Amino acid sequence: MTEHHSKLPTVGGGMPVIQYWAAKTLSTRGPHLWKKLNHKSACLSCAWGTGGQNGGFANESGESLQRCMKSVEAINAELMSAVPRQFFERHALSELQQLTSYEADRLGRLSVPLILRAGQKYYERIGWSELFRIAEDAFRCLPERAASYSSGRSSNEAAYLLQLMIRALGSSNLADCSDLCHAPSTVGLKQVFGSGTSMVSLDSLKKSDCVVLVGSNAPANHPRLVNELIKIRERNGKIIVINPIKEVGLVKFASPAFPIRSLLTGAEIASLYLQPIPGSDVALFIGIQKALLAMNLVKFDFLRDHAEGWEAVIERAHATSWTTLVETCGVSQSDIEAAAQIIGQSQNVVLAWAMGITQQANGVDNVLSIANTALMTGNVGKEGAGTMPIRGHSNVQGFGSMGVTTKLKKEIQQALETLLGKSLSRVPGYDARALMEAADNHQVDTLLCVGGNLYAANPDLTQAKRALGKVKTIIYLATKPNLGHFHGLASENTIIIPVFNRFETPHRTTTESGNNFVRLNDPGNTHLKKGDLISEVQFLTELAHRLLGDRPVDWRRLQNTKYVRELIAQTIPGYEAIGEIDNTEAEFTVGGRIFNEPKFSTPSGKAQMHETALPTLSLPNAQTYGISEQTRSLVVALITGRSYGQHNTVVYQLGDRYRAMPHRNCILLNALDAENIGFRNHQRVTVQGNAGKLEQVEIIFGNIRPHAALMFYPEANVLFKAKIDSRCGTPAYKRVPVVIYPDT
Repeated sequence: MTEHHSKLPTVGGGMPVIQYWAAKTLSTRGPHLWKKLNHKSACLSCAWGTGGQNGGFANESGESLQRCMKSVEAINAELMSAVPRQFFERHALSELQQLTSYEADRLGRLSVPLILRAGQKYYERIGWSELFRIAEDAFRCLPERAASYSSGRSSNEAAYLLQLMIRALGSSNLADCSDLCHAPSTVGLKQVFGSGTSMVSLDSLKKSDCVVLVGSNAPANHPRLVNELIKIRERNGKIIVINPIKEVGLVKFASPAFPIRSLLTGAEIASLYLQPIPGSDVALFIGIQKALLAMNLVKFDFLRDHAEGWEAVIERAHATSWTTLVETCGVSQSDIEAAAQIIGQSQNVVLAWAMGITQQANGVDNVLSIANTALMTGNVGKEGAGTMPIRGHSNVQGFGSMGVTTKLKKEIQQALETLLGKSLSRVPGYDARALMEAADNHQVDTLLCVGGNLYAANPDLTQAKRALGKVKTIIYLATKPNLGHFHGLASENTIIIPVFNRFETPHRTTTESGNNFVRLNDPGNTHLKKGDLISEVQFLTELAHRLLGDRPVDWRRLQNTKYVRELIAQTIPGYEAIGEIDNTEAEFTVGGRIFNEPKFSTPSGKAQMHETALPTLSLPNAQTYGISEQTRSLVVALITGRSYGQHNTVVYQLGDRYRAMPHRNCILLNALDAENIGFRNHQRVTVQGNAGKLEQVEIIFGNIRPHAALMFYPEANVLFKAKIDSRCGTPAYKRVPVVIYPDT
């Protein structure tokens, strides 16, 4: 059977996962892979990663055998050999710009510092003395013209040093990858509960009897979470899945963690599977609320005692007609009522979501509507229940905790001002999208990127390339090449600095999981014996010393991360225990975030409920895109998402076996939609958005709701200028109007 005609599997996980493990761990690189798997450091992949106090395979509850295929993919990629020294001398920029995400990652590890100078066609090696001189000169610009961007691939210590340096320089331009994904979770949950993270620990999740999983493809992106869902089903709990795409791994999953119970036949995941119209989640949750009211399953005593503003939420649910709700969300009244009955009759419900909820034009309202539902059923402020955003990158939440944000908590601001002995800038900083707009308007001179792929992660790649091209100096700290290094080029100097990954860094560091658990990582070493690498901690402290001297902060002393942790303990609420972690080695849960009683971090101690507006959803006609009425065409709401073998913008495998999509240039369509317009399975078409188009896209029929489609991120980002939720700055990657028509 060829890849082109691959069939959709009937179960997620299973033997292909075992085969992948075997292929990687029994290869010539296998001994190194096993060593890193057992290294005491948090997983490089998702925020559910392992690597706690009991070793590389244990989670925060001390359970063993908790590594997943995502861990193997991430570690295996980091164990690649160095990019050959002569590679960049022999391959011009024009050649590098032809590479795909997959091909760029496969080049290998970066091992020497590189620079692309203005007017040059080749990257060349640069010495550290000149590199620091250029960086120092670049950051002597006006503070408001300096900025940073970061991802969660690094440590809490590096994150803290990054924000401390940028703020000490007088800037607050601390954009982060979370601005492009879970910012609506942070903004919405802070409004309701005073805390923007999960209120559910792993131990608490184990006590739930119902999980509502919204806008998540956990089998591909968070496989360890699926293990917990299997356990819930085994104790007769319920799983409600809400996703426009019927993901096979959310229907049935064969987990290698349970070789006897589920590996051969697979375990049932979804008790109920709802497929709403993309972007309609507020309507669906108001419908659930309306059904709860009709069934007398709303806990009014709980609302009166522990919430404020609930009357308007109740009235909105009462007043909105079933016709409006069903037409808006595309889910039948009976299915909505079935979901409400499960939620209302369960004892401990966790409501969890990923980027299908947050990457919408009304992402904050989506989060608020979920929080309202949790409160109406009394499923907050007790063990086994609560709201649980599922973070993607392994330490993205830690970066926010450390102050890498444009919305700094008042307590942290005051503590940092005491530490630095001066007031911090009150000018609102640039989030990730605002940074791109500012750069496009010639308002940014210097940009420091600590991990991530700012170019490819943005919508409208044409604008992203143009905007970054107006920045004078861009400095990338990275372990491997990515598309940003070849397309996100500064006007004067583009510098790529090779850094150690988490299990190689010579420092002891910490990271934070999506469930607020702080892990302690042991120092490590790299296999790149001839490399000329630096740690983020060393680079940031050295640059800060050159720019700011040694008063009031002794930057070079902070190259010993023990002292960084002492500063974190002094200035970051909830992180007090980190000050003694070098002595105690006791990993901990961040204080003030896990609500096991209904008293919240708001001024009144009560949850603040907010009425949410129904979204107005419509699709343009083909003529909006300049397509004639005589051309066969189909307009759909495109969801951009990650494939099975992918982490953020890094592509490990070209195909997606879960969706039977054999390569990256595919579009998943509802078969009836396609056939009604005369399109065939595997036909090649053009897909066009409001910013660009992709040609020779292969149609793949899949189990996706009508008038919706799926393409892979970041390639599809070239298609559209995204709508932005103004309350959080997050683009609507999950509802992109596009037109599909035959290739000419």
